[in-house]
Amino acid sequence: MDRSSLFQLIQEQVSKLDPENTGFIAVENFTSLVEHHELQLDPSKLDMLLALVQSNEEGQVCYQELIELMSSKRSSSFRRAIANGRRTLQREILLDETGLGLYKRFVRYVAYEILPCETDRRWYFHQNRLCPPPVFIAIVTIVQIIVFMCYGIMLNKWVLQTYQPDFMKSPLVYHPGHRAQVWRFFSYMFMHVGLEQLGFNALLQLMIGVPLEMVHGILRISLLYMAGVLAGSLTVSITDMRAPVVGGSGGVYALCSAHLANVVMNWAGMRCPYKLLRMILALVCMSSEVGRAVWLRFSPPLPSSGPQPSFMAHLSGAVVGISMGLLILRSYEESLQKQCSWWVIVFSFITFLLFAIFWNIFAYDLLGVQIPPPP
Repeated sequence: MDRSSLFQLIQEQVSKLDPENTGFIAVENFTSLVEHHELQLDPSKLDMLLALVQSNEEGQVCYQELIELMSSKRSSSFRRAIANGRRTLQREILLDETGLGLYKRFVRYVAYEILPCETDRRWYFHQNRLCPPPVFIAIVTIVQIIVFMCYGIMLNKWVLQTYQPDFMKSPLVYHPGHRAQVWRFFSYMFMHVGLEQLGFNALLQLMIGVPLEMVHGILRISLLYMAGVLAGSLTVSITDMRAPVVGGSGGVYALCSAHLANVVMNWAGMRCPYKLLRMILALVCMSSEVGRAVWLRFSPPLPSSGPQPSFMAHLSGAVVGISMGLLILRSYEESLQKQCSWWVIVFSFITFLLFAIFWNIFAYDLLGVQIPPPP
């Protein structure tokens, strides 16, 4: 029996199951429905239905939560009910599944890489669909590579491109002298210092960003990435007012710091192999990239006509990831709008955004900052 047939079956019998229209179904009535109609549900969903029944102390099943379950939507109260019935759901873990195809094995790998709870891993594994595909990170990475190749061919330079005067003339680079051109606060993510920065960012985006997008969806991950990008350019405009910005490091560090923080917060539940070694390696690589950016900013190895790109975008992206990103990753299939902490973070980000706008309008003149002439 498919989901639509189950809907129809429940709706036809709702008057019998809930004769007083209370919005709740008695446990014994619902159990009888499951047993006598032989519902052909996938094992994970059937286990969750039984867990929902067994975990209810009041002997009632909420009709709305039942509908949300069958619609592949879960509320926080439903998650709490499932947690109470965890013994029922833990009968079979995903690692015991056999006969899986290549794609399903990859989905299982992603589930263990990203999600800390076996219940969520099983839910994701059985609910995963190819539509919509995780295209945001892939498209951003492809565009970054194409832009880099174009400028590499045009400048005949593949390393430390920022030392070429023509590089800074690009309409994509954020430059304090062009801060009135608002698109530059975003478009700088498509430009990179050189092959080393592009390779580092692209590798992390694909290794971490694609699995995150597969699990949490394009809307949440694109929001997190772009919030890191915007916070990066705005932070540079406040703290390093004479410096330009290039590279997608703000968005990359938002994704990476959110994922690493989520792993640390759920250390016992994460089942990804060699997690301690991989955590140390990721922190070393991210710290090395920040150190390289600091070195290029304050001790440029070649003569340049102006300040080199700032490193503050890395740090601000990490802050976005630890705050906004961690909440997003810990709210798998939960509504963010119903969480007070989400609105606190949104309010904080909007406050920072308004402050940065006023800063860019007035502070440069009030402080008498000597901006290098825009190329």
